[in-house]
Amino acid sequence: MREIPPEESLIEYPSAFPIKVMGLNVEGFVHAMTRVAERFDPGFDASTVELRPSKGDKYLGVTLTVTATSREQLDELYRTLSTHPMVKVVL
Repeated sequence: MREIPPEESLIEYPSAFPIKVMGLNVEGFVHAMTRVAERFDPGFDASTVELRPSKGDKYLGVTLTVTATSREQLDELYRTLSTHPMVKVVL
């Protein structure tokens, strides 16, 4: 993968960066997602998490706003969330 020079990045670091995660609306899902966010952003504020249940309440959308410090950090966070067994989709 080609390294993107900072001047070509669309994101200015550091910045608040929202990540949307969808999974089954089950006990422990939100806690598991906040734990992942905390691993990549030690200053992550769990009180900023936004929740949106699906119409039938089967799924839950969770918006995690992390402080993005680099492209590598975001790539690894997306990879970690995408491979989490409770996650269906990461946007």
